[in-house]
Amino acid sequence: MAAAGQRCLRGVAARVVARIRIDAVWLAIEPMDMRAGADTALARVVKVFGAAHPHQAYLFANRRANRMKVLVHDGIGIWLAARRLHQGHFVWPTLTAATQASLSRAQLDTLVLGLPWQRTGEGGIITLV
Repeated sequence: MAAAGQRCLRGVAARVVARIRIDAVWLAIEPMDMRAGADTALARVVKVFGAAHPHQAYLFANRRANRMKVLVHDGIGIWLAARRLHQGHFVWPTLTAATQASLSRAQLDTLVLGLPWQRTGEGGIITLV
């Protein structure tokens, strides 16, 4: 009985996630305290990216890069989701002069799995032998 309830909840969650449109993904390079709630994360988005644009996702990681938060503005309100890796860490850019980076959808999917997202898409093309 419990298994059927879990399957039902997963189905509902999948339908909800499928309805949040994301046209662009932005990654903040500077670490963020993962205790931050929606208001603090939104303030960080405005500080780093200038504004929270509709249908765009903003990613933040903690200093150890084993936790990540994603803030999405859906045009009406904001969604804040968290992901934690029990082993290893997310491949996150090191602190440089840049404070942000843009990711493709394929790179986002790879990053969420904890894989090296820089090699996905255009980054994985071999041009010299």
